[in-house]
Amino acid sequence: MARPKSENVQINISIPAEWKKELENLARIYSVEEGETVTFLDLMRRGIQEKYQLGVKKQ
Repeated sequence: MARPKSENVQINISIPAEWKKELENLARIYSVEEGETVTFLDLMRRGIQEKYQLGVKKQ
């Protein structure tokens, strides 16, 4: 499912391979619990939003 156009920007970061592996495992668990596909990138976004209490701009 393609995301609608937004004002998002793309950044490149480097994380340890072990973190990615753990995030992928957590994403599988969340996908089952939520009944929809959750990626490790979704988890990173959620973590950043929660940590810095960022809102999501409604379109």
